[in-house]
Amino acid sequence: MLEQVKQGKLSVEEALQVLRRLPYEDLGFAKIDHHRQLRKNFPEVIYCPGKSISQVVSIARSLLQSQSPVLATRADSDIYSALAKLAPRAEYHPEARAVVIPPEGSQKRPMLIGSVGVISAGTADLPVAEEAALVAELMGSRVERLFDVGVAGLHRLMAHLGLLQRARVLVVVAGMDGVLPSVVGGLVSCPVIAVPTSTGYGANLDGLAPLLTMLNSCAPGVATVNIDNGFGAGYMAALINLRGGEPSKNE
Repeated sequence: MLEQVKQGKLSVEEALQVLRRLPYEDLGFAKIDHHRQLRKNFPEVIYCPGKSISQVVSIARSLLQSQSPVLATRADSDIYSALAKLAPRAEYHPEARAVVIPPEGSQKRPMLIGSVGVISAGTADLPVAEEAALVAELMGSRVERLFDVGVAGLHRLMAHLGLLQRARVLVVVAGMDGVLPSVVGGLVSCPVIAVPTSTGYGANLDGLAPLLTMLNSCAPGVATVNIDNGFGAGYMAALINLRGGEPSKNE
């Protein structure tokens, strides 16, 4: 907004009106935190499960009116269809189960910097891994993906050591026994964010088994988020990555 004032696209009076607004908008069923982007450099995100389609659309409309980008997570095709009617520029990312609506008038995404690696143990872990990758990209991080390299065929992982070693931070997603983050943590010097998933047979216990494995990792530098929390992992990875700014030519 300050850049818009500087460029003459927004008057000082108009900017003051925005700043004088309450820090949130009360829709009755939701209170929209319009100042979150000012505090955290990323706006409020819509978590779709448990909300009606009309509630999701109302929240998205409020965010768009304040010139915030919209990210709706765990969104299905019905939610995308409704949001596309609100804003035809809406983008559906079915692998990540997410809808993205850029602010009106935005020509392109911000330049992606740094290096976040997103790794999955199996193909069944892709929805969580893609959610993490999409969030990190929306926050301005360059992301490299490496999928289906679980410990049942460890040579598949070892063939991509270059990706592991050039990343500033790695998100490692795994279900079943959840061992992959510990293996990766023993190979790299960067932080590893472990994400347990609810994929796997009965003893997986809907993700509890890999969660406990990751919490008990013997590899230093491994931190764990909650079950299926690709959003939280991608967000944390971006915060770590963006602390370093643009990498040098040797990085």
